[in-house]
Amino acid sequence: MEPTTLVPAPDRDASAASVSPRPWDITGIDHVRLCVGNALQAAHFYVSVLGMEITAFRRPETSPLGHAEYVLSSGSARFVVTGGAEPDSPAARWAAVHGDGVSDIALEVRNLDDGLAHAVAAGARILQEPQREEDRFGALRTAAIATYGELRHTLVERGSYQGPFRPGFEPPTPDCPRPAGPRLFHGIDHVVGCVELGRLDEWVDFYRRTMDFSLMAEFIGEDIATTYSALMSKVVADGTRKVKLPLNEPAPGARRSQIDEYLTYHRGPGTQHIALETDDILAATDALRSAGVAFLPTPDAYYDDPVLRARIGPVRVDIAELRSRGILVDRDTDGYLLQIFTRPLVDRPTFFVELIERHGSHGFGKGNFKALFEAVEREQERRGNL
Repeated sequence: MEPTTLVPAPDRDASAASVSPRPWDITGIDHVRLCVGNALQAAHFYVSVLGMEITAFRRPETSPLGHAEYVLSSGSARFVVTGGAEPDSPAARWAAVHGDGVSDIALEVRNLDDGLAHAVAAGARILQEPQREEDRFGALRTAAIATYGELRHTLVERGSYQGPFRPGFEPPTPDCPRPAGPRLFHGIDHVVGCVELGRLDEWVDFYRRTMDFSLMAEFIGEDIATTYSALMSKVVADGTRKVKLPLNEPAPGARRSQIDEYLTYHRGPGTQHIALETDDILAATDALRSAGVAFLPTPDAYYDDPVLRARIGPVRVDIAELRSRGILVDRDTDGYLLQIFTRPLVDRPTFFVELIERHGSHGFGKGNFKALFEAVEREQERRGNL
């Protein structure tokens, strides 16, 4: 394997912040990094169960942090499953505190220097100064900023880099696990985070100031409450809406909300779930269920509700097909969507995935919130945490 060259940036000029930098030119989510207790076993799960494909990997002995890393792709969706070969490596420490989950939502950008200067001038905290990495496939540049909890945004300026992922990574070998069936999803629709009580607006403002995001949607009060618990949610997005980040905050209720439970088990704020966009939610749900993935159950009363049937109108599949799988449906002025949520994929109730199939709708299933949160509460009650 060709050597990787890391070139640190020169010391930041104190006068840089006085220049009026351009906001970010973001092209989308580059990858999502998951820190796990055992990267090889987790990679097998995402390949054999979620149908992803290993497209690159790095061994612990060649990683500057002593990590085992597997890059898994499905269409434009890319996960980097990361485990520590030593107990004091960053990934091992992260997973020990928070459980297996998302440590980094990496964004691909075209203007790393200008964007970072804009973010710093607006109050962002730098975790990694810009550095250049190169090998025989070319060069790319990265930096990183902090956001809520221990989540970070790595900023990737790929330029014309042609390697399998980034310098230091190798293409898959013949003995790497390979998906047995067709691709089940083709992209990351949105990534949902949970923040502390009273800090939702602070983090919305953080994304507005530092990343030039805007408020795409907000759900408060009766929009997002049940008999027992409530939460508040606001969605921030970049200008093209290629990056959509709903943020949830607990709200006072008669019992402990799902966000309170998450914050307790995760040991603070972080990513709760990833929504994966699919062209065929029926086939994807069937494939995941046959591979052993459990989904949140939806009661029959949901599908029998005449108000629901009148509101959603015609969709591409019969209601009976949705009922048999527990798939939810919602419609807005632009179209409709189909969605379903797994139970937690890890030991702690802190990380799950959503499947979403869009037909014009740009929403997040507002009409399903009550049914969804009641299903979550049933799971909390089953765990003794409601």
